[in-house]
Amino acid sequence: MNADLLTLTQWLSPAFPVGGFAYSHGLEQVISVGEVTDAASLEEWLTVILEDGAGAVDATLLCLALEGADVAETARALAPSRERLEEAEAQGRAFVATVNSLYGSDLPPMPLPVAVGVSARQLSLSATEVASLYLHGFTSNLVSAAVRFVPLGQTDGQRVLSNLHPVISAVAEAASKAKIEDIASSALGADLAAMSHETLDVRIFKT
Repeated sequence: MNADLLTLTQWLSPAFPVGGFAYSHGLEQVISVGEVTDAASLEEWLTVILEDGAGAVDATLLCLALEGADVAETARALAPSRERLEEAEAQGRAFVATVNSLYGSDLPPMPLPVAVGVSARQLSLSATEVASLYLHGFTSNLVSAAVRFVPLGQTDGQRVLSNLHPVISAVAEAASKAKIEDIASSALGADLAAMSHETLDVRIFKT
């Protein structure tokens, strides 16, 4: 097996210390108000996030960074709320710190998708492969949050994730061909959920 693929899998696994388990990307808010209540509604919500929201945006930023573009400030500017910026910055900072320690590099802090793209320049993997695994890790984390908080059964959660594989593949493929001017987001419900989460009275997740 390609050693670079194993390296990327390690970076994007729950064991890599970025603290992804603490973030729900606004999912806690929509569960709290009864908009996501079961596997079907979770799958629908995640599909929108992947195709029209942060999934597509982050995958494109990752691919541009992988190809050498300096998009860290663009990633920060595209964050639609304080919590979304915090989510990307905190995880990116932790990711970079660990990569620097492992490889003796000196990367500065940057939002997570950009950090993964920059770090993946050292890997002999295509942009589609890197973006696919990044989106899979992102989606897996949100499925895990829903399994704990809806709650969903483990099998239902894995079924949702499996059903989203074609969506993840399609979004990653499109991101690998996109230019910076192609970046757009229309997942307004998800953005509003992230904003509303900032004032949620009782919170399990940071976002």
